[in-house]
Amino acid sequence: MYKKILLPIDGSENSKRAAEHAIDIADISEGDITVLFVVEPYYPKLPVLPISTLPTPDENYYIEVREEGKKIIKDFENQLKENQCKGKCKNVHINSLIKEGKSYIEILNTIDEEKVDLVVMGASGRHSALDRFTLGSVTERVIREARVPVMVIP
Repeated sequence: MYKKILLPIDGSENSKRAAEHAIDIADISEGDITVLFVVEPYYPKLPVLPISTLPTPDENYYIEVREEGKKIIKDFENQLKENQCKGKCKNVHINSLIKEGKSYIEILNTIDEEKVDLVVMGASGRHSALDRFTLGSVTERVIREARVPVMVIP
């Protein structure tokens, strides 16, 4: 049924619960899971100023966030190995990606690039309620714009 599943993760509890569902689905359908972590660009939360006056992030910011992404993916893979997917990983192949950009855009691009037939993601990530209100929900954007089914896990 679903042979290529995209699992965007950010280390939140919701993404961990989404991973359990993705594993169940992949095991039943003998599908593959692509785990995706997106390094978001740095946008300082400042009052509206001309672009030239905004501070630019230094390279250390991106290095730290990339390393965090690698750690989150490694922790996810270790958790799978330790739990052996509760006996459900026999038929599942897992591939990991780290991309840089706006999360919803990179998720949508990965759907096309990897020819995904299902996205399994958490209802919300590690952002505060205010961030989701002011920046918009990544999950909501993916649901609205994806051309494949999106399973949202609370």
